[in-house]
Amino acid sequence: MKVIKLPENGTNFVDYEISGKSIDFGDGEMSFRVDKKERDYEVTIDICQDYTGGLVMGASAGDKYVAQLTIPAREYTETEKENPNYNPDAEVGTEQPTIMERKPVPFSMDKCILTLWEMEE
Repeated sequence: MKVIKLPENGTNFVDYEISGKSIDFGDGEMSFRVDKKERDYEVTIDICQDYTGGLVMGASAGDKYVAQLTIPAREYTETEKENPNYNPDAEVGTEQPTIMERKPVPFSMDKCILTLWEMEE
C-alpha cells in the first residue's frame, strides 16, 4: 500500500496497522477488511475524529480528517468463450456464437493509497 503523509515532515499521525487485507486505525479503535469495500468504481473512505476524539468513518460524522483510504476500481480479465445458448439454426435468435467472460482480478492491497493528515496535539 502506498502511504502519503501530509505534511511530509509531520510527526503526529494516526496509528495504523495493515494485516493481510485488513487495516486497523488507532490501536484497535477502528478496523475493517479493505477488500470488502472494493467495487467496480473507485472507493474513497474518509477516517475522521469526531468531537470526542474518537475515530469515525465518513466526513459527515467527523470533525477533523485523519486519513483517507483510496481503493481503485475492481479490475477484470476478459476471455472470449463459446456461447452455450447459441443456436445457429434458430429462426429468430439474437444470441452471438461467442461471449465475453469477465473474471475479477484478485484484490491487492498494493494498489490502494492511504493518505494521512497530521493530527492536532
